[in-house]
Amino acid sequence: MSNQKQQKPTLTGQRFKTRKRDEKERFDPTQFQESIVQGLNQSGSDLEAVAKFLDGTGGKLDYRRYAETLFDILVAGGMLAPGGTLSDDMTRTEFCLFTAPEDLETMQAYAQVFNKLIRRYKYLEKGFEEEIKKLLLFLKGFTESERNKLAMLTGILLANGNISASILNSLYNENLVKEGVSAAFAVKLFKSWIHEKDINSVAGSLRKVGMDNRLMELFPANKRSCEHFSKYFTDAGLKELSDFARNQQSIGARKELQKELQEQMSRGDPQKEIIVFTKEEMKKANLSEQAMISIIWTSVMSSVEWNKKEELVTEQAIKLLKQYSLLLKAFTSQGLSELSLLLKIQEYCYDNIHFMKAFQKIVVLLYKADVLSEEAILKWYTDTHMAKGKSVFLEQMKKFVEWLKNAEEESESEEEETD
Repeated sequence: MSNQKQQKPTLTGQRFKTRKRDEKERFDPTQFQESIVQGLNQSGSDLEAVAKFLDGTGGKLDYRRYAETLFDILVAGGMLAPGGTLSDDMTRTEFCLFTAPEDLETMQAYAQVFNKLIRRYKYLEKGFEEEIKKLLLFLKGFTESERNKLAMLTGILLANGNISASILNSLYNENLVKEGVSAAFAVKLFKSWIHEKDINSVAGSLRKVGMDNRLMELFPANKRSCEHFSKYFTDAGLKELSDFARNQQSIGARKELQKELQEQMSRGDPQKEIIVFTKEEMKKANLSEQAMISIIWTSVMSSVEWNKKEELVTEQAIKLLKQYSLLLKAFTSQGLSELSLLLKIQEYCYDNIHFMKAFQKIVVLLYKADVLSEEAILKWYTDTHMAKGKSVFLEQMKKFVEWLKNAEEESESEEEETD
């Protein structure tokens, strides 16, 4: 008899017991909603108690799975159907953001509830931001009071850094913009945001996500002007926001103008035509001559590919500036414009190392071409120069400035002799 253990026969199609952890749980927010609603009803309007309840319940309920349901209840009192209406067949609570008093203090307290919840359960951060984006798209489904509360809360959350300013993309929805919902919502939002921080902080957050140049899009295309934006937000008590938008539009217009000038120069358009075009654009954009000469300088210096060798770059610069001296002269009719140009030249030569030795030659060329006057050069030399490369450039200019002073003295003595 063999000692080898005989293998027992097995039946085909045998069923193995599935481990509980391997079973896919069905998505059913009903029980979750009932538990949250019950807890909120017990806590009532005591937001400290609400925060405490949410903190403790996160260990028992699946916040990760039902994040959207959780935030819907906290904001609207129940689960939201597409469009922003409450689902009829679900349990609701009267203790939520939309039923709270419409004042900044209450909204600050609600912001703290969300802040504590997200700090405790970090994985809710992304879901919360998605919820705010969704709520903004549902604005038409809410009452004016509900929109106001949501706007104030959103402004506070943005100020606290709980959400990114990229959520504002939802406000550019065509239907919301067309019906004026986006602009009205933005007023309340920016008021609470600026109240918590200041316009500089708001501007920084908008720039970070590329929203600083898109504020005009809160209005329909036929009302998308700087004048309309300025009046609307100034009348609403947000002059600092309208000033910021005006400034951003001006920056945008300058960039576009600079780009266009560069293209005209690269094509070799006649200078007289460039001067006419620039004067028209300057008037349209309401730019000063000082601002315009800075744009022209940058456009001229960006219109060519510069030689990599330092000894050749000065020669190339002199040739280019000689070519465009007529254009530069047309926009330096004021002493302040001449000083603005001198400061731009100083900054450019300092920032571009190959031009450090070219400064004096550029200034002398522009003096001979009647772009810069001796008064402007002497003023720059004595007290209006900037710190960038100061010692190097003042030393370069020393002999020429002495020559200018002597020439001025000789001219004065000749006038006295004539008298």
